[in-house]
Amino acid sequence: MAFEDGAQATGSAQDGYNLRRRNVPDHTSSNGNVRQAPQEVDKKKLQKPKPSILQTLDEWEFLIAPLLFTLVSFFTRMYKIGLSNIVTWDEAHFGKFGSHYLKREFYFDVHPPLGKMLVGLSGYMAGYNGSFEFKSGETYPEELNYTFMRLFNSTFGALCVPVAYYTARELNFRRSTVWLVTLMVLCENSYATISRFILLDSMLLFFTFTTVLCWARFHRLQNQSFTPEWFFWLFLNGISIGCVTSVKWVGLFCTALVGLYTAEDLWNKFGDLRMPKTTLASHVVARVAGLIVVPLLVYMFSFWVHFLVLENSGPGDAQMSSLFQANLRGTEVGKDSPLEVAHGSRATIKNMGYGGGLLHSHVQTYPEGSQQQQVTCYHHKDANNDWFFYPNRNEPIYNPEGPLVFPGDKSVIRLIHSQTGRNLHSHAVSAPVTKGDYEVSSYGNTTIGDEKDHWTVEVVSDAASRDRSKIRTLTTAFRLKHTSLGCYLRAGTVNLPQWGFKQIEVTCVKQNDPRDVYTHWNVEAHWNERLPAGDPGSYKSPFFRDFIHLNVAMMTSNNALVPDPDKQDDLASHFWQWPILHVGLRMCGWDDHIVKYFLLGNPAVYWGSTLSLLVFGGLVAWYLIRWQRGYDELKPGEIDYIHYAGLYPVAGWFLHYLPFVAMARVTYVHHYYPALYFAILTMGFVLDWVTRPLARKNRQLEWVIYGLLYLVVIGLFVLFRAIVFGMQGKHEQWRHLKWFDKWRITE
Repeated sequence: MAFEDGAQATGSAQDGYNLRRRNVPDHTSSNGNVRQAPQEVDKKKLQKPKPSILQTLDEWEFLIAPLLFTLVSFFTRMYKIGLSNIVTWDEAHFGKFGSHYLKREFYFDVHPPLGKMLVGLSGYMAGYNGSFEFKSGETYPEELNYTFMRLFNSTFGALCVPVAYYTARELNFRRSTVWLVTLMVLCENSYATISRFILLDSMLLFFTFTTVLCWARFHRLQNQSFTPEWFFWLFLNGISIGCVTSVKWVGLFCTALVGLYTAEDLWNKFGDLRMPKTTLASHVVARVAGLIVVPLLVYMFSFWVHFLVLENSGPGDAQMSSLFQANLRGTEVGKDSPLEVAHGSRATIKNMGYGGGLLHSHVQTYPEGSQQQQVTCYHHKDANNDWFFYPNRNEPIYNPEGPLVFPGDKSVIRLIHSQTGRNLHSHAVSAPVTKGDYEVSSYGNTTIGDEKDHWTVEVVSDAASRDRSKIRTLTTAFRLKHTSLGCYLRAGTVNLPQWGFKQIEVTCVKQNDPRDVYTHWNVEAHWNERLPAGDPGSYKSPFFRDFIHLNVAMMTSNNALVPDPDKQDDLASHFWQWPILHVGLRMCGWDDHIVKYFLLGNPAVYWGSTLSLLVFGGLVAWYLIRWQRGYDELKPGEIDYIHYAGLYPVAGWFLHYLPFVAMARVTYVHHYYPALYFAILTMGFVLDWVTRPLARKNRQLEWVIYGLLYLVVIGLFVLFRAIVFGMQGKHEQWRHLKWFDKWRITE
């Protein structure tokens, strides 16, 4: 038929012209010229009908709806935010960290610095000087505008709502589903509650949300590769990944989700034989730059600012290298310390491994093995960190009035603990935890002992000199080889049990690995009245070395956060309790005069999202079985929709949830909150998918169903609003909210 139409269209011009004008009045004059036809214009028909209010609202819904949601979100996150004037829950930690930034004191924490720097910024904007100690349960002083600091934090929580709205749109959900997902984030009681305090969780959630939004938008632009918009969302995704990781390491799970998507995307492009190799290489380079280099630069930049601001000595100094500490203002490390160590010198000896502590001993003994005095590594300043350098037993006894003797490379020495007078000692007894190594203990005294108290110095390097004949404060890296056993003094990342106060295990390792930095030591502080003071602080520690050192120290300390079997933690919970909303958390004391807050989710959001994870698994199994049986009922577009709008949120949930199943560290309900967002997105997909046939046939019924869901979510938030905005008075009046025994809203 098309061919016939085409044939007709290529016929003679005159015939075609006559065909087209056969019903048109003739305006041709007798001489063949065409007369101007009279034109009658109906102006009413040309005028566009004015759109109705509903049409206008529909056209601008993508701006109006998120604006309204955001306004309500700010209300739910900020209403009565200053009602409680006491330090609540982990404000005791993060408020104190913010104080350190304002005082520019170096501190140590297991989390990266970005979120805590933002807390410090909020304090600076509030006019706070950093003098408050943020003790748990303590009343805020009048001069500290804690309300502003909370408002600053709550802004991140409030902005999660519009980000969730646009993410649902990018996942191609219908409008009714987009609104439901947004309402679930808006009316999630736990999100609203935790956003109201000086904590890191609102920032963590915000950057998690932005990372998912950037990923979803970038996926929608997959057919517009290398356009300015494509590059914008790629690099914005990288910045967001860097930010979420710089707040808490939980952000690495979100990074893994984007990495999983990127690997699949590049693998598909690799299998496209029509794609030129140069184009494929460009895709790889763009992903590496945007999703690896950019996040790493953002992460490193947060630490660079961290080091730049915290220029004064503080409580976290001992976690860093001796050279780093020596360059802090007001430090005692290396201050007036003689440059060269001699026999009789008293010194602290620092392990140079990442996160290494100070060689330490105390009067407590090992419960097994030799049962001699314990030797550990300790990260805090303590008199038990001091050791004397003494000659070995084959040399003349140390004479304080005799000539100075400077030990150096290949020297055999003894180290005597200053507080107990015992010798650093090792023997062929297995270490308490690392059984393949020898135990290190403190034994005997200056007169009682044997050759197993002898250690041979092996100088590795010196930042100040090539001369290895002397040990220099801060700059000389050396190893200590046990003269009898041939093993090397080592302090790794293994923590002793509670009987060793969770301090680092010190062993004598049999393997001779000169590159093992955990066998490297340096003198950090040094006292000897017979030697002149030096200036070791003139040597700088490189940023990259400090960056790696601090991150390993954070990892080591994080791994040590394991439940203590001897103590009961009423706030801790188990991973299986979170998806079913089995337990909540009291954020403060429960006395009648205290404004009480209870960290508990919206039952509809929790139970609905958890059920949706199971339903999604059933849907996938159903379609796989039917596909195996030969049914071809899903179109490519529908498969793609299930893949990216359904499977990836489920993958995000698993990536954020399963690590806490395997973790040995202590866990709390707020650890589930990033995973909850992916469960909410999964619920949005499941509802959007199962109601699509209904949406095609009966839109009114669809909106009735969704309207009921809106009412349930909003109604339960309103019912439990007191746990968000604060419960005043006797807790018994909230007994109707205690649906289960583990919801300890009342006793």
